[in-house]
Amino acid sequence: MRERRTPQRQNGRNRPEAVESKRVTLPRALSKLGYCSRTQAEKLIADGRVTVNGRTVLDSAAWIDLSSAKIKVDGSDVAAEPMTYLMLNKPRGLVTTRHDPEGRPTVFDCLKDVDTPHLSPVGRLDKASEGLLLFTNDTVFAQALLDPVTHVTKTYHVQVDRVMEPEMLAEMAYGVRHDGELLKATAATLLRQGERNSWIEVELDEGRNRQIRRMLEALGTECLRLVRVAIGDLQLGDLPKGAVRALTEAELKALRRRAGMETTKRTK
Repeated sequence: MRERRTPQRQNGRNRPEAVESKRVTLPRALSKLGYCSRTQAEKLIADGRVTVNGRTVLDSAAWIDLSSAKIKVDGSDVAAEPMTYLMLNKPRGLVTTRHDPEGRPTVFDCLKDVDTPHLSPVGRLDKASEGLLLFTNDTVFAQALLDPVTHVTKTYHVQVDRVMEPEMLAEMAYGVRHDGELLKATAATLLRQGERNSWIEVELDEGRNRQIRRMLEALGTECLRLVRVAIGDLQLGDLPKGAVRALTEAELKALRRRAGMETTKRTK
C-alpha cells in the first residue's frame, strides 16, 4: 500500500499503523474496552448477545474498527471504561478467582468497595500465599506483565523449615528438577535465620505453577510462608494486609517500562 511506502508521521508515530491498530477482532475489542475477558466475550458472542452497528454478530473471528463501531451487549452500549490499576496485599487463605465453586473466600472480597466491574487479577497467588497482587481492566498492560518474553521479575520473601545453606541457595539459582521440569530462580539469597528456620528472598522472571514451593520440595525443604513483596520496581511496602490502593502514575510508568511498553504521552 502507498501509505506503507510513503508514511506520514505525526508526533513521531506512523499514522497508517495507528489507524490499522484500531481494527481488532470482536472479542479483543470487548477486552480492550474493559468490558470482559476474551473468553467471556466469545461466550457472549456465541449466545447472540452482542451487536455491532445494530447487527447481531455470532462469529468470534469477526473484525471491527474499534474507532467507529457501535457495540452493544444485551442492548446496552459498550463504552471504554477508565483504565484502573490497583494493588492488593493479599491475605493468606484467599483464592485468586472471582467466584469459587467451593464457596471459599476470594481476593475479590477485598475489592467490594471498588466500583469497577471488570477488573481481573494480573497473574495469581495460590491460597496459601500472601502479598502483592495487581488488578486491572487494561488487558494489554496485564498481558505485557505476564508475557515470559518481558521477564518482569517478581520478588518473594519465603520462610522455610530449616537453616538454609549457601549451597542450597546456589542450587535454586542454578536450577532444580521437579516432576521432570527444570525450575530456576533468577536469584536466591538469605535474609535471616534462626536455629530451626530461615527467611530467604527469591526472584523469579517466569510464573510457573507453585514454582517456589516445588523448588523447595525438590530440595527436601518445606515452605512455611510465602509473601510476594515486589513486581518489577513496584514494592508492597507498608500496605496493610487485605488493603487495596491505586497505583501512582510513577509506579505505573515504571511497570510499563519494565514490561517494554512504549508510552506515547509526555508529561510537561
